Amino acid sequence: MKLRLLYHGRCFDGVASAAVFTRFYTERIHADAEVLYRGLYHRPGDLFDAEMFDGDENAIVDFKYSPSERLTWWFDHHQSAFLTPADEEHYHRTKTERKVWDPTRRSCTELIADYARQRYSFYDPKLDPLIAWAHKIDGAFYASAAEAVELRAPALQLMLVIESEEDEGFIEGIIRALCTRSLDEVATAEEVQKRFARALKEQQEALGLVQRKAIYKDGVVFFDLLDEGVESFNKFAPYYLFPETTYSVALTRGPGRTKISVGSNPWSPRPRRHNIATICERYGGGGHAVVGAVSFRPEETERARTVAREIVAELSQTDGVS
Repeated sequence: MKLRLLYHGRCFDGVASAAVFTRFYTERIHADAEVLYRGLYHRPGDLFDAEMFDGDENAIVDFKYSPSERLTWWFDHHQSAFLTPADEEHYHRTKTERKVWDPTRRSCTELIADYARQRYSFYDPKLDPLIAWAHKIDGAFYASAAEAVELRAPALQLMLVIESEEDEGFIEGIIRALCTRSLDEVATAEEVQKRFARALKEQQEALGLVQRKAIYKDGVVFFDLLDEGVESFNKFAPYYLFPETTYSVALTRGPGRTKISVGSNPWSPRPRRHNIATICERYGGGGHAVVGAVSFRPEETERARTVAREIVAELSQTDGVS
């Protein structure tokens, strides 16, 4: 029996969700299941290919809904969980107890853990640290921007590796390890730490670049890295460098997409007045009320710059509510 488990790639909550779902599934549904993994990524256009659903059962965790008739399990907690109104209508019309959407949850890992405990009496205390850290990381419950940027905790070091590692085979190994070993054991493993050191160096370089390129005005930090060859940065860097800001808007580009990242400062001296997911949805993106993104094709740099300017202008209207 084969389970195809699709998870949000390059995301700590996505990886943790995959690990917790695997433990639950093999303990309560099919003990002898062969579990195969694949990371899912936001991109322009359709996010799913028919051949993705090649298991006897197919699950998606921490990612958008697919109306595929081959999808048997689905868990998500994003406000922007559906690509189209038709997909949302399909979910509500065909909803089963094995497809669960709860946008009030701060992490998908916690959602799956609670579901498994309440419906199937599955609970493993060894998973508690993983569930707690997924909640903290995805909910941005850090004590300070420094905690999120300096990455001294082993779980945060593992987070950086997950977010930066391109080798899906290595990430699959992390998921499988999290099913049987403690979070700290996995995070402090020699190969993980080796990759963390490399990723940290790259992130520190990106931090310096953000500091040089960022412009702060009217409660918004904006920086354009499209021409800098930087695909990612620590999303808390703007608040580490500009603690007075309320929002951040950033432009980055990688091989698969040009991206606008939009966020809000959890430690802002002023209240957040905008729902970021709602703003991003207007341009085909999405996310949560406090953080979101919009994806374009790699060559659509000028379109992305235009949209980014529009978002900055809207967020700068500090007396508005959206």
